[in-house]
Amino acid sequence: MIRICSTEDVPKGAAISADVDGVQVAIVHGEDDVFYAVHDECSHAAVALSEGEVEGCTLECWLHGSRFDLRTGEPTGLPATEPVPVYPVEVRDGEIYVSMTPSNGVTR
Repeated sequence: MIRICSTEDVPKGAAISADVDGVQVAIVHGEDDVFYAVHDECSHAAVALSEGEVEGCTLECWLHGSRFDLRTGEPTGLPATEPVPVYPVEVRDGEIYVSMTPSNGVTR
């Protein structure tokens, strides 16, 4: 697990981008108060998902409106049809840690 940031750096309902060993990862504080990590690039268009809107357990791409389930990486709204990698997250002592082995088996 790699330390990313403090939980205080990611307000509830927000996302930030982090470079983890050369891979851009969106760290998301879901509205369910759980922290998630997904590949920070929409599978439909090469834009940063971290700049999109968090709604419940989904992250919406700001460019075309594709939505991705933060738990599975699966698209829940068109035009995206391919999932994005989802990375395991641990919160320890107020710090966010991410494993770079995708939990959903999707690689980019």
